[in-house]
Amino acid sequence: MRTARSYHTASILANGAVLIAGGATTDPIETSELYDPSTRLWIMTGSMKHARHHHTASVLQNEKVLVVGGFNDDDVSTAELYEPLTGLWTMTGSMKDARQMHTASVLANGKVLVAGGRSNNVALRSAELYNPSTGSWTMVSSMKDVRYSHTASVLTDGKVLVVGGTSDNDFLSSVESYDSSTDLWTRIANLNVKRRWHTISVLTNEKVLVVGGSGGSPFLNSAELYDSSIK
Repeated sequence: MRTARSYHTASILANGAVLIAGGATTDPIETSELYDPSTRLWIMTGSMKHARHHHTASVLQNEKVLVVGGFNDDDVSTAELYEPLTGLWTMTGSMKDARQMHTASVLANGKVLVAGGRSNNVALRSAELYNPSTGSWTMVSSMKDVRYSHTASVLTDGKVLVVGGTSDNDFLSSVESYDSSTDLWTRIANLNVKRRWHTISVLTNEKVLVVGGSGGSPFLNSAELYDSSIK
């Protein structure tokens, strides 16, 4: 890359390029750059309006990239849109709650579910939906548990599975799913091991693979499978 950074986001665009946005070294970063797989070159593109790290980035159905929240001297509620055709960023509606270390999931209807995170050093239970058609946010039902540094994946049935993370006091093994058609969160069987900073992947057989993370000390090399067909 042209700029060293950590805690950034990477988004694969419709043309195959990869957008790297924000992050931090000693200070938060507002710059963005593109990786072109065909030339294996990095080029700078438009900078975000606000420097941020520990944010999320989601590729929308209209091919724009939505960057949400994060941290920049304080927790951030603002959101921005990247337009690949122009390489420019524009502000869109701000979230109701400032948050970092949250998750963002693009639903089948094109809306984006943001869940949990941390604000003012307090773990959040709240969730909200972004509507790309209006650029506005709507609060939805809160999760059963407060959590940040968790993961979220959209399942084949359209529900969003939220896994693990940490509360204000402990690492979490709890799992829950969100149904946007009913605006309800439902508890799912717990992980076998408490974990945060893990990864989550929806496999072709529709099972969900959760790998690694931290459950305190030491870091984890264990992995678990969730079978959504077993109720």
